Amino acid sequence: MKVVLSTLNAKFIHTSLALRCLKAFSGDRFDIDIAEYTIKDPAMNIASDLYGRNPDVVGFSCYIWNIEETITVVNMLRKIKPELKIVLGGPEVSYDTEQWMERLPDVDFIVVGEGEETFDHLLTEIQGAGKYHMVFGLAYRKVRESGTEILITPPRPKLNLNELPSPHRFPEDIPNLGSRVVYFETSRGCPFSCQFCLSSIEVGVRYFDMERTKSDILYLIDNGAKLIKFVDRTFNIKRDYALEMFRFLIENHRGTVFQFEITADIMRPEVLDYLAEHAPPGVFRFEIGVQSTNDPTNLAVQRRQNWSKLVRTVTKVRDSGKIDQHLDLIAGLPLENYDTFRGTFNDVFALRPEELQLGFLKMLRGTGLRLDAEKWGYIYMDRAPYEMLGNDLMPFGDIVRIKRVEDVLEKYWNAHRMDHTLLYLVDRVFPSPFDFFQLFGDYWEGQGWSKIGHQLEDLFSRLWSFLTALPADTPLGEGETVGSKLRLDVVLGLMKYDYFLGHNYKPRKTWWEHSMDKSEWSRWMRALLERPEAVSDSFADLGMHERDLHKHAMLEKLPFDLEAYLATGEMSQNQHTLLIMLYALDKTSSKPKPRAFTLRVEPAAVV
Repeated sequence: MKVVLSTLNAKFIHTSLALRCLKAFSGDRFDIDIAEYTIKDPAMNIASDLYGRNPDVVGFSCYIWNIEETITVVNMLRKIKPELKIVLGGPEVSYDTEQWMERLPDVDFIVVGEGEETFDHLLTEIQGAGKYHMVFGLAYRKVRESGTEILITPPRPKLNLNELPSPHRFPEDIPNLGSRVVYFETSRGCPFSCQFCLSSIEVGVRYFDMERTKSDILYLIDNGAKLIKFVDRTFNIKRDYALEMFRFLIENHRGTVFQFEITADIMRPEVLDYLAEHAPPGVFRFEIGVQSTNDPTNLAVQRRQNWSKLVRTVTKVRDSGKIDQHLDLIAGLPLENYDTFRGTFNDVFALRPEELQLGFLKMLRGTGLRLDAEKWGYIYMDRAPYEMLGNDLMPFGDIVRIKRVEDVLEKYWNAHRMDHTLLYLVDRVFPSPFDFFQLFGDYWEGQGWSKIGHQLEDLFSRLWSFLTALPADTPLGEGETVGSKLRLDVVLGLMKYDYFLGHNYKPRKTWWEHSMDKSEWSRWMRALLERPEAVSDSFADLGMHERDLHKHAMLEKLPFDLEAYLATGEMSQNQHTLLIMLYALDKTSSKPKPRAFTLRVEPAAVV
């Protein structure tokens, strides 16, 4: 009996841990192949490939991001191979299972919940006597004289994780370990009860054996894995366990990057101290679900969160400079209106995370929030991903506006293309970060830019277009207006600096017209060659000749003292700056970083 386990991943670089768990458990008794695709692959291509494998059984792992595309493939397979047994499993079909069986007559079975033992038992019955009523955790169809009946067996007891074989030891995975994401679990379950999350349904946390976990990680590192994402819902729930794992990974990482979901407000100070002292820069990434800082909202969704301890953790991690942090927000939770969400956004942005993800509430099947949807007046999509369209306090119009914030936040802050400019604007010009992103997002949408692509130069020119289009009397709070607070010459200078920093090699073009004509540029170049020590000793030590400067240097004048601003945050225009950017000095690096030098000059300096 030929079995193919399949799924449609969100991207090619993703891999399915679920399929590998099933194959590891049953692969010694059944002929099992894994076939992974993406949601962007044409359904005809997927169906053709699966048909060519000539399976007797096909199992699909289903999530909110792939269920509709999977259904299309299932319908095609049923038509072209009527005898095929089609099995669905995964979190999307483990709830409202009878409804799924009614909606999808082409599906023969649904595996509910943890799948290893259930799927193995199902394959045994498909190959054998077909006693499906004996398979716990299964939905199936029974043909009777009166018609076909949908039956669901009792749920299966939780598995003993230490009896499960490793899903990480398949030789066929080795060639791709360095180019794809490896998903890894050290535990299953979650101790919390957040009503918007599927993890709240399972009570308790179970752990895999520590030594088996370490052995698997070393195997993956030895075979070239570059990025391992731990899927544990709260990696740091047990302090001693987390500290031991962090220590092990620090000692054995060999350049592999590890990403964790952590709960920041329970991170113990001694763990933070250890990471600050010992973690190699860039090896760890933390994903932290903040979701909301509005206390009534957190209470309504049974989410326990100590904000002051969360701030302590995020701040200490950020200040160590060792670990990138990805903080999540959810717009549309109960008792959160547009104004309180604005407060949530500003609270979290003040922590300056490397990435701030602004998501929108999904009314997931099986969650308490979906069951209580009427209580809060929710309306939401009938089909996956079940995104909320409004509730009693946040109508659809507010959701639409916040989506504009998400759009420019992703393109500008999360991409880190112009951090100096953005921080100046959100801290010194606009009333708050949210207000800046909202006004910019509204303008972006009004220009139709959300419907077209963009190059790096476009992002700079579009921000400049927004800033220069703001009416001078636009209020910015506390009686201030755009005309009184927005210093366009300063912003333009910071944008130029950010633009130069964003290139590994000397840019061929700029999005602005240079402030120096050719003769002035030549005079400055001659001055740098004759008096390099006037810039700095490190600049003079480079010993650059005229040819080197012409090849590697970009010059631009800025109407403020950049060195003082970067050092102290003081914006002074009493002195101006000659910015000297040098590119590709390190010929051994594939991505050489530019080097910036500054020379203070008088506002009307002439060489």
